[in-house]
Amino acid sequence: MRDIKRLLKYMGPYRKDMVIGALLVLVETCFELVIPVLIADLIDVGVVNRDVDYIISKGLQMGICAILALITGLLYAHFAARTAYGWGAQIREAQYERVQNYSFSNLDHFDTSSLITRMTTDVTVLQNAINGGFRPLVRGPVMLIMGVALSFWMNPQLAFVFVICAPLLGIVLFFILRKVGPMYSHLQKVVDRLNNVVQEGLTAIRAVKAFVRGEYEEEKFQSVNTDLMESSRTTFHYAVLNLPAFQFVMYTAIVLIMWFGGNMILASTLQVGDLTGFLSYVMQVMNSLMMIANVFLLLTRSLASARRISEVLDEQIVLSTPKNAMTEVHDGSVDFENVSFKYREDAQEYALSGVTLHFKPGQTIGILGGTGSSKTTLVQLIPRLYDATEGVVKVGGRDVREYDLKVLRDSVGMILQKNVLFSGTVRENLQWGNPEADDDTLWAACRAACADEFLQRIPKGLDADLGQGANNISGGQKQRLCIARTLLKHPKVLIFDDSTSAVDTATEGKIRTALSALTNVTKIIIAQRITSVMHTDQIVILEDGKVHAIGTHQELLETDPIYQEIYRSQMKGGEEYGGATAQCQKA
Repeated sequence: MRDIKRLLKYMGPYRKDMVIGALLVLVETCFELVIPVLIADLIDVGVVNRDVDYIISKGLQMGICAILALITGLLYAHFAARTAYGWGAQIREAQYERVQNYSFSNLDHFDTSSLITRMTTDVTVLQNAINGGFRPLVRGPVMLIMGVALSFWMNPQLAFVFVICAPLLGIVLFFILRKVGPMYSHLQKVVDRLNNVVQEGLTAIRAVKAFVRGEYEEEKFQSVNTDLMESSRTTFHYAVLNLPAFQFVMYTAIVLIMWFGGNMILASTLQVGDLTGFLSYVMQVMNSLMMIANVFLLLTRSLASARRISEVLDEQIVLSTPKNAMTEVHDGSVDFENVSFKYREDAQEYALSGVTLHFKPGQTIGILGGTGSSKTTLVQLIPRLYDATEGVVKVGGRDVREYDLKVLRDSVGMILQKNVLFSGTVRENLQWGNPEADDDTLWAACRAACADEFLQRIPKGLDADLGQGANNISGGQKQRLCIARTLLKHPKVLIFDDSTSAVDTATEGKIRTALSALTNVTKIIIAQRITSVMHTDQIVILEDGKVHAIGTHQELLETDPIYQEIYRSQMKGGEEYGGATAQCQKA
């Protein structure tokens, strides 16, 4: 319940609608409870005395009560819908905003599919709890209390049937709810798995078709889909047991009341109209118990969803802007002072160990290393995508933890290893780097990244629609647009995380020439090809998360065996494959 209470804080402006809805339910319930009393009077007075005027009068009163109950019910539906969907929108917005503030380490705690489920399915469960459960939540207890009270007022003897039947039904429903509760949490986890398979399969549909793995993906989907079906069937198999339990108790109560009530009518201690009205209260009281049971089922599932949503909202954000943060990066110098890093506190090994590096403003730095040597991890510490576990990372002579995060990341432009472009036009994607950039500025960045070559051939140019995931263009074209987008930020530090791997050597040379004009920008290039870094002012070789060697191309070529192996394997071709293998083993 703590999670539900926490999420109710996001009700905000819709609290008023919820209160109005609750009042309308109370009014509706009162109108419905008056009707059995009118029925009893109509039969016992009007019908027995054959008083047509009295019958018409009571009939009109019943009609007015029914119409007013209908109107209040319709008004409640309006306010309940506003409350449910408004509340759901607020929760989704809060989750999305929270995720946007996550660091990379926070994102490591959740699967993308799980976050999607929490923002969609879990929120929908809470909305349904309001739409389908708020009315019976208010109506059920009111009808139960007032119905039992009025039934004791009409005939205390018959009312004792409730004393036996109601607790019996309550006990049965309690055990059902106790059994079903944990199943809902498992059910939502299965939904997570299904979303993961669907997302993965559709995102990589081209790869699936290229490798003719459609049948394999179908089998994988069928497996998790069947699992979801079985989990749903098992869960709702127990959930629907409340209906036969309710019917058994209700019909038992009706039989007992008809038996005892019939004997009381024969003994002239009870009138027919009173028995008729009493039976109406039986139905209302039993229905109220059924409503309460359904509310608890909805609440049980809502608790599971609320717990999952609260996990997103309660995730402790690792990285944040400090108080009195620096709002200006003076230059593009980068310093690593005895930096060590591991992804989790309980991790056995460090991804980086004892790294000490110093890059001067305007320098071009190359970083080489085998797969798993933590090249990407190293540069991710510069814009503070992760925080160093030990040691200090400095930009512009100041600890990166002293800067405002937005200022720091605007000053450190990073072209990620995985190129990401969003649905929309080329212009919209480029303006991620500078929302105020005009066409001349955009074309200048495209020329620097050699993206103008293909943009000029595309119909509409900057206004061309890239489609979802920019699947309309090649990998090399994506990389060039990502480079152009980052250049528009005018950063003081520019990081290329293997960002030219999909472009040809000639295009890479043109990009390198254009970047050389950025004299006040520190450029850090992670690459697999030695030709991409041999021109740099300094080359850093990483091995197993440690700095193996530092120097210029010529210095390393003369002194470092790893660099020599890489050079021979890449520059001399096929006869040096053995050397390349040796390099892989060393890395």
